[in-house]
Amino acid sequence: MVELKTLARPYSKAAFEYAYAHQQLTSWSTMLSLAAAVAQDNTMQCLFHDASLTSADKAAACIEVCGDKLNLKAQNFIYIVAENNRLQILSEISILFDQYKAEEEKSVNVAVTSVFALNQDQQGKLAKALTTRLNREVHLQLSEDASLIGGLIIRAGDVVIDGSIRGKISKLAEALKS
Repeated sequence: MVELKTLARPYSKAAFEYAYAHQQLTSWSTMLSLAAAVAQDNTMQCLFHDASLTSADKAAACIEVCGDKLNLKAQNFIYIVAENNRLQILSEISILFDQYKAEEEKSVNVAVTSVFALNQDQQGKLAKALTTRLNREVHLQLSEDASLIGGLIIRAGDVVIDGSIRGKISKLAEALKS
């Protein structure tokens, strides 16, 4: 089976190149996120699988739900995606678009999980250290998990830094088993 990312890549790349050329990266990111959220709705998913509807009907329904939030070019994009029977992968298209956007803007979303909420000073120091290490502008997404016992788990794309006590105990347990 073909991976969704492979199917979505040409669409997200085309949307990115258009948005970049017209200096509309942020607005296109917003529009694609909205279209992706609409496409994930159960009712829309049923509509997308309805064989009695044409691709234009399916695209029109998706655009109608999005309201006036999509500009004409984005609406045309939705029609093209629908013609190729790919409306189900709008969320993957949106995710890839945002990855291209982040790469262009030299930014990265970093998920930080800690036992307790980090104060503003701690967040600032962590963001500064990660900006230096990753050589990108860092946007922190904070969450809490008491099961970590202590420390942090930091996820930035494919990079995972596990500085939690739970992680260290797991590593120690594995070392003792071998």
